[in-house]
Amino acid sequence: MKILTTTDQLAAYCEMAAGHAYVTIDTEFLRERTYYSKLCLIQMAVVGDEGENAVLVDVLSGKMDLAPLYKLFADESVVKVFHAARQDLEIFFVDAEVFPKPFFDTQIAAMVCGFGEQVGYETLVRKIARKQVDKSSRFTDWSRRPLSEKQKLYALADVTHLREVYEFLAAEIEKTGRRKWVEEEMETLTRPELYQINPQEAWRRVKTRSNSGRFLAIVRELAQFRETYAQARNVPRARVYKDDALLELAAAKPKSLSDLGGLRLLLREARRGDIAEAIFAAVKAGLDCPADELPTPTPQREKAAGNEGLADLLRVLLKAKAEQAGVASKLIATVSELDEIAAGMTDGQALRGWRLEVFGKDALDLCAGKIALSANGRSVRLVKVAGAA
Repeated sequence: MKILTTTDQLAAYCEMAAGHAYVTIDTEFLRERTYYSKLCLIQMAVVGDEGENAVLVDVLSGKMDLAPLYKLFADESVVKVFHAARQDLEIFFVDAEVFPKPFFDTQIAAMVCGFGEQVGYETLVRKIARKQVDKSSRFTDWSRRPLSEKQKLYALADVTHLREVYEFLAAEIEKTGRRKWVEEEMETLTRPELYQINPQEAWRRVKTRSNSGRFLAIVRELAQFRETYAQARNVPRARVYKDDALLELAAAKPKSLSDLGGLRLLLREARRGDIAEAIFAAVKAGLDCPADELPTPTPQREKAAGNEGLADLLRVLLKAKAEQAGVASKLIATVSELDEIAAGMTDGQALRGWRLEVFGKDALDLCAGKIALSANGRSVRLVKVAGAA
């Protein structure tokens, strides 16, 4: 197996790959101890007249510039094939604000082709390529050098078997006429806002049951500090304080070190020094926030609690429509999206594009009382309501 350790070697390989219809790509990275993923290794493979040409790109060699790879990313004559691409795309976007174009995600394609929810690479290789993947090195430390032979073989397997998976799924998608469905999903994954985290908006990612504007204002300030602190020091959010500790802080509203000492969920490091002082400042800012600047939950969130029955009906409808279309239900709509539709949302992702045709129109009609659900043996049948417009 060949390991690329210099920019010139990478440039030569990418120039060769540019002459092929597609290239399979995967990455190995670490994120347990950092805010941003630490890229450790890139795997690439192409298939030509002389067989498969797979390489490992050692980005930690100290002599590697990824510019040749990004040039290949911009070459629209070559499809860049990944499995479960979101984290890979995030790494490249954070590094250079680039996305591969065009690209193909075999996990999404598999969900469109009826392989289930977020199907893993190992499962696809077993079902499509009829081969086994040794996943014993999955949780290895990819930053350590030298790489063992076992690590190298594991890493290469992630791109060599991917060729057969890609060719099978691409053919299935053409056969079923669902290329546009997959293209919509790929376009969604290349939206910059998906990977740009604004500390001022970080509070929206914190799950809380409270709709109190004052409570949410404190949550907003605490989440903003945590995000800013974690980004600046490249440490995980949880190293500052976890979500449950953040909510405990927002409820307790501590003003002194002794107040922090009485909290159950706060890490020891957060009970003193810069973090403790920032917590006090965030709590005060939330308490002092003018009434007209308090954050407000979305109308759908406020209404969702009163529409649980309708949300349950939408879940039944989703399962029925997903089975009918042979598509993973989670790809069509998430649980939170169903709750929002039940609460009156009419413009979410589940109600646009191919999802509108497969599920969205019927979901809106169900909410409007135009259709009802009926048991039909072991299946669910849609029944038009008499007199409905």
